[in-house]
Amino acid sequence: MKLSQLQIGQQGIIKEFTDLEMSVKLMEMGCLPGECIKLERIAPLGDPIAVSVAGYQLSLRKLEASTIELI
Repeated sequence: MKLSQLQIGQQGIIKEFTDLEMSVKLMEMGCLPGECIKLERIAPLGDPIAVSVAGYQLSLRKLEASTIELI
């Protein structure tokens, strides 16, 4: 399952990334494999989304979220 497929309140554990270039950016922001990530909010038009990871909230575009595979 991908992060972009979660519903509000659902969570998962980051398994891997499908885009190498994007993965570097995401890991710098705290999205590391093994971290628990929870979908907090979705913007009214569906993009961006707010997630909590590593103790803080992070805003991601759906495209970025679709590169994060969850366990």
